[in-house]
Amino acid sequence: MQIIHFILIPIHYQMKILKFSLLSASALALLVACAGTEKTVLTDSGLDPKNFQDTVNGKPVALYQLKNANGMEVCVTNFGGRIVSVMAPDRDGNFRDVVLGFDNIKDYENIPSDFGASIGRYANRINRGRFVLDGDTVQLPTNNIMNPDFTPGDSLASPFLHHLHGGPTGWQYQVYEVKQANDSSITLVMNSPAGDNAYPGNVTAEVTYTLTADNAIDIAYHATTDAPTIINMTNHSYFNLNGDPQQSITDNVLYVNASTFTPIDSTCMTLGDIVAVSETPFDFTQPRLIGEEIDVVENEQVKNGNGYDHNWVLDTTDDSQVAATLASPTTGITLTVYTNEPGIQVYTGNFLDGTVTGKNGNVYNKRAAICLETQKYPDSPNKPEWPSAVLRPGETYTSHCVYKFGVEK
Repeated sequence: MQIIHFILIPIHYQMKILKFSLLSASALALLVACAGTEKTVLTDSGLDPKNFQDTVNGKPVALYQLKNANGMEVCVTNFGGRIVSVMAPDRDGNFRDVVLGFDNIKDYENIPSDFGASIGRYANRINRGRFVLDGDTVQLPTNNIMNPDFTPGDSLASPFLHHLHGGPTGWQYQVYEVKQANDSSITLVMNSPAGDNAYPGNVTAEVTYTLTADNAIDIAYHATTDAPTIINMTNHSYFNLNGDPQQSITDNVLYVNASTFTPIDSTCMTLGDIVAVSETPFDFTQPRLIGEEIDVVENEQVKNGNGYDHNWVLDTTDDSQVAATLASPTTGITLTVYTNEPGIQVYTGNFLDGTVTGKNGNVYNKRAAICLETQKYPDSPNKPEWPSAVLRPGETYTSHCVYKFGVEK
């Protein structure tokens, strides 16, 4: 019946059927071919998530994308708990990536950096890596600032003078476990055993990044321990609100809500003093250009830091008050910082030297970015009169930082 039925169909309809069949076969072949080719879907900042899929020290790492209804995007990797990119709108409504970093996990693994990292256990420097806790002297590995007393072949354990950002294998070089992740937030966990970079106590620490509806990155830290230890976490994002690392941040406008700061010696170590910023290059109690006095080498503190690499003692009392603001006259992008921490380290990328190439082939030169690190003061474990960084069993360490983005017309 089917054959007879087909013969009765007029010839011009038979030709249409044949043509349709051939087209369908071609389309099917195309679909089969495409099925074997996975389409690359990039983030808004142009990152390829496949370039962040890896295993480090036996633990999986990946890239996680946070977005809000305004179109803002924040990308995070659990390697070092790092912010990789931040797409923020400028005054014309165009989105720009305003942080430095790499576009693949291999560069984060192989090129020592603190770009965007969740720093721990102790952010900033500890003098000669040594402090006393409950009568016991703790010696941490040193990994910062060449020791002037060191000569090749001598008996000193390290050519470095101070302990920086948790040591040579600080948490920025370790893999955080992903506890939860969704479109707007991610919680990362660090299980740090006793002896991790010689720190006492087993520590469990969490950092939660939340991208809010009003274009803020809310960062909450928590930690507990089973033995007395110290902890001081921070985020180490390098901001360039021009959205172009080839433009120096010296033309950005900075405000710091601090009438005092902690001076440093020639090795960038705090002296223990707290001095007024008034009538010094460190006075940002009124918004002004970062570059206005950044190269006044006649000022000993500017010279010691090769620019700004200092802790400002905040006049704020809680995280409802503005700790600092940053603005780019070029793009109109603004950044407002809130924190419950007593200090903020302002670092103006003085040691970037053009030897590192980051996202989009950008070479990171001196002062390509600024860091605004909310934290305890540097070397607080050796300064008992300063806010304590000691954490004991039964206590919970908490720290809060908000980076809120906006626009000036």
